[in-house]
Order: sequence, then structure tokens, then C-alpha cells
Amino acid sequence: MLDDSLLDRPEALAEADRRALLRGAAEAGARVRTAARHAAEAGVHQLEPDGRPRAILIAGPGAAATCVADLLGTLAGAACPVIRLTPTGVAPAAGALRWELPGWAGSVDLLLITTPDGSEPGLSLLAEQAYRRGCTVVAVAPAATPLTEALTATHGLFVPLATAPYEQDEQPPVAASAPGVLWALLTPLLALLDRIALLSAPPEEIEKVADRLDRIAERCGPAIATYSNPAKTLAAELADALPVIWTEGTSAGPAGRRFAAALAELAGRPALVAELPEALAEHNALLAGPLAASADPDDFFRDRVEEPPALHARVVLLRDRPIGGLTAAPAARELALGHDTPISELEPEAGDELVTLAELIATTDFAAVYLALASGA
Repeated sequence: MLDDSLLDRPEALAEADRRALLRGAAEAGARVRTAARHAAEAGVHQLEPDGRPRAILIAGPGAAATCVADLLGTLAGAACPVIRLTPTGVAPAAGALRWELPGWAGSVDLLLITTPDGSEPGLSLLAEQAYRRGCTVVAVAPAATPLTEALTATHGLFVPLATAPYEQDEQPPVAASAPGVLWALLTPLLALLDRIALLSAPPEEIEKVADRLDRIAERCGPAIATYSNPAKTLAAELADALPVIWTEGTSAGPAGRRFAAALAELAGRPALVAELPEALAEHNALLAGPLAASADPDDFFRDRVEEPPALHARVVLLRDRPIGGLTAAPAARELALGHDTPISELEPEAGDELVTLAELIATTDFAAVYLALASGA
């Protein structure tokens, strides 16, 4: 059950935020600037690449590494394949995870290691394996960890993870889907891929991303009332609902998948995600089934005190371009409303692809955090 009253009580939200999730979301812009400075100090802008890599391999634990790979693959497009190396192991603990390079990886490939921990023996072994194969290795990780020592021994490039002072003693450890973690890992790699001409993310563009993140923090902060706060509104709308996330536009896809991952890890909520127009066929039967809002005609007579609410679908439409032109949004609204399924829509203000993508991620990050806090997750 969602405590709606909590959303409009900033002091209560701060008290419930034992994992500093709201602070991490609010500091996303500052985290981008710090991470960009770390990348510059590490010498990313002075690199002289000898052409583009054949493939980019990304390794790291948790949802943050998955999202980084998804975002870089989307932004790079057809310029270079971006492949995430999936870990194996008996548990999701740092000491149990192992990564392996594909058999074809060699001197023309680039390995990116992203981790908010840095103590994973499997990543250190991966860096050594890549060195023997001749792969170039770049890592974003906390300083003074076993991984940094491995990078020094194998002549890889290391960029310190941009962290906040309160994260050093955080108990329990910061979640991989926490807003600050994503931007700390992603920003140096954006600068790197800009340097090797795989995407466009010059320093001025990174600063625009930070500025947009600051604006979203002001608009979605805990002091802003629910009726004028898009993140709080979305969190309230998703109370007792199964989010069915539909995305339209190239960069909206990874934003939707990031939202689903954050809902699962931070709020303990399942979510379905698909891209338009294929989502209309994939989820048509779902919206016509027992999860539709009109599926239980007796729900009106349910005892609101004694009986738990029925779980019904709610469509969340994320779009990275304004309405107009070739779009499946009208068909999406018609399908949802035709099955009495409510729909929420998020669309960023105008801007470059990286900036609008940052707005979608930031707004949904805030929504996931509010849902987690108000539901006691």
C-alpha cells in the first residue's frame, strides 16, 4: 500500500530515505560534473586513438552496468557494436562473479569495466585476461581497490568513480540502480566514446546534461507538491498498479528499461516494458485479460480495509520526441483506454538526444524513489 500523505511531507520523506536515494537523485547533475572532471584529470581528452575499435565490451555487476551498456549501445548506434559481458557465478556477491572475454576478442577491441564496488576478483582477472589478449582496457571504479591495482599492473586507463561523502559509510551498500551510481559510471565513458568518435558528447554537451538534471531535481524535488511534481504524480498513479512501460523513440527505449530495473530494485515492483509499435501487439492480450482495470466488475464492492487492492495494469508512455509526424502514440492511447486502462505520459522538453534522454531517466528515477519510500520498500 502506498502512503500518499508521505509524498507531500518532505521531513517524513527524508526520515524514510535511509538509503539516501532522494539525495542521490537530487545530486545527479553535480555527480555528472564531478565525473566529467575525473575523466579529464585521468587524461581522457588527451587520448589519441588509432581509429575506432571493432567492438566495445562492457563488464560490471548489477543493473547499473546493464543500463550503461544499453545506453552506450543506443547512443553509438551502428558505429560500433556494444556488447555486455554477462557474469556467471553461484551468487550475486562480489567474490562469486566471473566474466569471460569472447573467443574472438583481441587487440582491436575495447573493454570497459564499470563497477561501484571495485573489489570483484572476477573483474581483476578479466582485466588481466584482456591485457594478455591485447585489448585496451578502461575502468570506472572507486579508487584504492583491487581493480585499480590490476589496472595499474596491466597498463589500463582508470577513472575514479565520482562518489559523495555520505556514500563511503553507507549501510547497506548503495543499490546498483541508485540514481547517482548510473551517472558516475556513465559520464566518463561518454567522454571516452566522444574522444574516439563513436558518439557526440563533448564537454559542453555534458554540461547541458548536468544543467537539465539540475532542472529536473528542482521540478521533482521533495519540497514540490504532488500536483505540480511529475515524479510524485507518476509514483501516486502507480500505487497498486502493474506498470506497463511503452517507449517511443530510439533513446526512450533504454530509459524505459532503466525505469523497470529501478522499480524492481528500489521499490520491489514488477514492471513490463516494450517499444512501440510492437508493444501494441505484445501487450494487447494482457490489457484485455484479468489485469485490465475493467476485468473485475465486483471490485467496486471490495472491502477497502480488509481486502488488499486488486493489481491492475497502468500504461506508462515514455517518448523522446514531440507529438507530430509518424507516431504510434494515438494508437497506444486508443488501445489502453479501449480496455479501460489508465495511461501516464512523459515527454521531455526539446533538446539534443543525450539531454532529453537524461530528462527521461531523471524523472523516472525520482518516481521510482518516491514509490519506494511511500510504499516502505
